[in-house]
Amino acid sequence: MYPEMLVRPMREELTRLGVEELRTAAEVDAVLGAAEGTVLVVVNSVCGCAARNARPAVAEALRHAVRPARAVTVFAGQDREATERARGYFTGHAPSSPSMALLKDGAVVAMLPRHAIEGRAAHDIAADLVRAFDAHCAAAPASA
Repeated sequence: MYPEMLVRPMREELTRLGVEELRTAAEVDAVLGAAEGTVLVVVNSVCGCAARNARPAVAEALRHAVRPARAVTVFAGQDREATERARGYFTGHAPSSPSMALLKDGAVVAMLPRHAIEGRAAHDIAADLVRAFDAHCAAAPASA
């Protein structure tokens, strides 16, 4: 595990966007075990493709008008119990980090494993997320 002071900025890159950090298996179960609505799960990582591609893609995609009801993150290699539990909800998908899963009513409806992130531009990854949001998430109600 890396020292917390080293990974804190990597955590905050997502939490500043309103992505909720889940650091224990119980926190993961409380969110993903509910099996209602849409949840984007970001498996964060210290690797270069997380910094250069994954986290910027999440930031761009979450600016889209249609987005999941919740966005959460676990940190691979840091919060191992939470990461392992989250991956347990990704039925049929091999563990990878970074990765992103969109769950709807408890089932994975879109998955971007590391091989769909590494070496791709953040904008292209964000476009994949936006397509998944448009297909599976309800539009946010208009503000009055």
